[in-house]
Amino acid sequence: MSRVLLADASPHAQRMGGQILRQEGFEVLTVADGSEASAQLSVFDPLVIVADVQLPLKSGYDLSKEAKATVDDIAVILTVGAMIGTPDADRIRDCGCDATVSKPFEATALLDTVKRLMAEVQAQRASRRPKVVVEMDRERIEAAVTLALEASLPSLIQEITERVLIALRK
Repeated sequence: MSRVLLADASPHAQRMGGQILRQEGFEVLTVADGSEASAQLSVFDPLVIVADVQLPLKSGYDLSKEAKATVDDIAVILTVGAMIGTPDADRIRDCGCDATVSKPFEATALLDTVKRLMAEVQAQRASRRPKVVVEMDRERIEAAVTLALEASLPSLIQEITERVLIALRK
């Protein structure tokens, strides 16, 4: 599951970002505002969110803060358009986002950042899964193998007999 939620009001940014990510095999859901992005957190269950800082209805900063507070093991990348300039460093720190990327998207920068964070989140989620401990009981395994062999023995004997007879006729 390599899901990325891309939240941007710009149809062009949605199209370009989505295309870059899909070409690398990511499952991408694009939304146009912060409220819709919030609604999709539990439904789509993304590992990474890529969100513009200036989303309508709920900013990327607010979306990041909410995602970090409500979803275990999720990464947030905030994007900033060239016209906006540098994102507010204090707000970046306060919202808990994991990285920032400039727009228009440069494919390598976006992919490198998403892949790195995706791997980190997948590792975090994997470490939280309960480990299944299987006790090996030699006697039980031997009994199961014996039962399986006994059940297949008649057809096995028949198959071998048929092959021997065919070989002897040649």
